[in-house]
Amino acid sequence: MYYHASQVKGIQELEPRISNHGIPLIYFSKKRENVLVYLCNAVEKYCRETGFDYNGTWKKWGPYGFAKDGRQRIEEYYPDALVKTYKGVSGYIYSAEEITESGFEVQIPDAATSSLPVKVTGMEFVPDAYEAILQAERDGLVVIQRYDEMTERMKEILVKSIREEYEGAADHPEYRHFLRGCFPEMVKDLTD
Repeated sequence: MYYHASQVKGIQELEPRISNHGIPLIYFSKKRENVLVYLCNAVEKYCRETGFDYNGTWKKWGPYGFAKDGRQRIEEYYPDALVKTYKGVSGYIYSAEEITESGFEVQIPDAATSSLPVKVTGMEFVPDAYEAILQAERDGLVVIQRYDEMTERMKEILVKSIREEYEGAADHPEYRHFLRGCFPEMVKDLTD
C-alpha cells in the first residue's frame, strides 16, 4: 500500500505537482505514519497566520529524519514546533494499492514517487494531525525529538543549516519570512 497526505477532501485521482525537487511528482510512503508530517506545511501555515501574502509555489518544511531502526524521527527545530504546526489541523490520508514508480530517487526511506496520475483506493480523515502524530509515537511507529531535548551540538548544526537555508532562499520570500519568524536570533544579522 502507498500513502499520501493532503488537506483536500475527496480526491479520486492524485496528480503530479511540482515540489522542492522542481519536477512534477506525486510523493508516497509505504508507511502510513510517515505521511502525517505532510498534513500541514509549517511554512504555508505560518505565513497565512501572520498575514504574509504570497501566491507562488510554497517551499516545503521537512521536520524529520530517520532513526537507526528505520522509524521516522520528527524533529522540533524551534520551541513548540509540533503544536504550532499540527495542533487542530485536519486532513486526509489517501492510499493507493499500486503506483507506477517514476524512477526518481528520493533519499527518504520507504518513499516512492510517481510521475503519472494514481487512482485512489482509500481515504482516511485525520481530525487532528498533532494528536495523530502523538498516537504514532505512543504506538512506537515514530520517534519525536523535542526541541528541549536537542543537544548543544545539534543546535550548532541547526544554526548553520538555518543560515544556509536563508541565504539560499532569495527567490522564496515566504520561506525567508518563516525562517525570520521561527528562528529570529539565527538570522537577525542576515539581509534580504
